[in-house]
Amino acid sequence: MDEVQAFQLVNTRIKPYFPATRITGIAVGLDSNIQVSTPNSLEILEKSYPPSAGIFKSNAYSTMIHLLQFLWNTKAPFWINVYPFFAYKYNSNSISLDYVLLSSTTRIIDQETNLQYDNMLYAHVDAVMSAITRMGFGGIDVQVSETGWPSKWDLDEIGATLENLVTYNGNLSGPTSERNYGLYQPNGTMCYNVGLPALSSNPIGHTSFVIKAANMECQSMVY
Repeated sequence: MDEVQAFQLVNTRIKPYFPATRITGIAVGLDSNIQVSTPNSLEILEKSYPPSAGIFKSNAYSTMIHLLQFLWNTKAPFWINVYPFFAYKYNSNSISLDYVLLSSTTRIIDQETNLQYDNMLYAHVDAVMSAITRMGFGGIDVQVSETGWPSKWDLDEIGATLENLVTYNGNLSGPTSERNYGLYQPNGTMCYNVGLPALSSNPIGHTSFVIKAANMECQSMVY
C-alpha cells in the first residue's frame, strides 16, 4: 500500500467512525490518536520454554531493535500471533491437550520466576515479554493479535478437530460472567434499558454488519 492509498483508507474507513467509535489499535494509523503496530509470528522466538527464558532469534535482532524502539516511543503494543495448536501438533507426546486447550486443572511452574501457568497461551505471551525485556524494552504491552484452533485436519495433524475448536474458543472467552459485563448484545441491541440509544444499524450510510463470536453475549464496548 502506497501513501496515497493509506490516506484514502484512513479517510474513508476510519475517520468517519472516530472518535465516536473507540479504536485502540489498527494496522494503519491516524496520527498519534491510533497506535500503530504490526503482528508478529511466534516463530520470532528462539526459545519460549520456560517463559522466563524467552529470547528472540539472533537473525531478528536488528529488526526487533527498530520495531521495539518505535513501539516504546509511541507507547504502542507489541502484537503476537499465538497458535498453541502448532506446538501440540509437533509435541503431542509431551504436551497435554488440556494445557493447550486452556482446560488444564494442573499448573506448570517456571522455576526461575515461580509463576504458574495453566495454559500454553499465557506461557507464550510471557515468553514474548521476557524476550522484549532482554532487548531492554521491558514495559511494552504485549497483546495477542491472532489465535485460534483448526476444525479440519490432515492425517498427521493430531488434535485438529471441531470438538477441540469449540473447547478452545469457549475457554478463550472465559466464564459466563466474563461475557456479561456489557450493555449491548452482539447484534447491537441493548441487554437492558439504561437510557442510552441503541447502536445505529447503518452508520454514515455504509452497509453494516455484525460478526457474532461463539459464546459472546452482553459484551462491554471496550476491553
